[in-house]
Amino acid sequence: MPLKLNTIAALILFFISSTVSAQINQEQADAKKHGISLFNQYKPAERYLRIAAEAGDSEAQFYLAEELRLASQFITAEAQSWYEKSAEQGDFYSMIRLGRSKKDLCATLKNCPDGKRTPSGWLKHAQDMAKPKAEQGDAEAMFIMYEVTSNKDWLEKSAEHDHAIAQYWMAIGIRQGEGFFLPWKRDNIVGEWLRKSAENGYPKAMMEYAVFLYENGGNLSDVRKWIKKSAEAGLEDGVSSYGAYLAHAPSRFDFPYDVVKGYGITSLLSDLDGGGGNVQSYLEEVLPEIAAKMTPSQIEEAKEFAMKWKSSHPPISYFPDKLGY
Repeated sequence: MPLKLNTIAALILFFISSTVSAQINQEQADAKKHGISLFNQYKPAERYLRIAAEAGDSEAQFYLAEELRLASQFITAEAQSWYEKSAEQGDFYSMIRLGRSKKDLCATLKNCPDGKRTPSGWLKHAQDMAKPKAEQGDAEAMFIMYEVTSNKDWLEKSAEHDHAIAQYWMAIGIRQGEGFFLPWKRDNIVGEWLRKSAENGYPKAMMEYAVFLYENGGNLSDVRKWIKKSAEAGLEDGVSSYGAYLAHAPSRFDFPYDVVKGYGITSLLSDLDGGGGNVQSYLEEVLPEIAAKMTPSQIEEAKEFAMKWKSSHPPISYFPDKLGY
């Protein structure tokens, strides 16, 4: 059964939010939502994020600072100002970004702006705020403690408390050789963490779990299920895979042939034009291949299907790690 739009929206909000900030009106909230969607598509988002950031929303302030930092490739004075405004309202991710500024390009260039706290001061502040919540069983706070301290015990505790992103990174770390496990147990543990993360709604884990199942002899119906769910959640890789497999371009995992849905879903990737990746070149190759199998009426039907899909599913996203680049 497809995940409902409000379910996915709630999951995304859970993954990217850590604080409560200034109240914003509906227009500002819509601008923030659209800005974050554009940011997660690697597309220019400053115009929209600035609307909510200037209204005092701490999460929009963080993303605006990120947009400015990435545009300049280092923390500028304006970016730092927005990080600090956000951090002062309790946003952990802004605190951590400020705390990691010693590793920013501005440090290499020796032009990091003067801040209201030292980098180590921001990290201590984040830890002082997060630790009491983590010790009371807050999974998000445990994940923040991991980000602040790099202590894998906090990551594991967060995962054990059902934090989906922590579960995903537990799987990735163990797969890359962390910890001491017998080979067959290592694979089983990786699969369990991916399964839990996928079931808790993390789109990247859904796709990774589908791949894991296929590579480890899982049921193809389960492989298809998780590829479809990742597409329904808006994951770019899931959308491109699900659309192509439905249209048998190529035929894999025994997906039933449905050229109309396959074309419609694949065409949704055009929303990423102007962002990162090589999506446009992929579309220029794959869409004509699918269209060659279709009648004009089927193409029109596919376009209508794509419009309905967009109205009932979240925007396509790369789901970049919030502190990952």
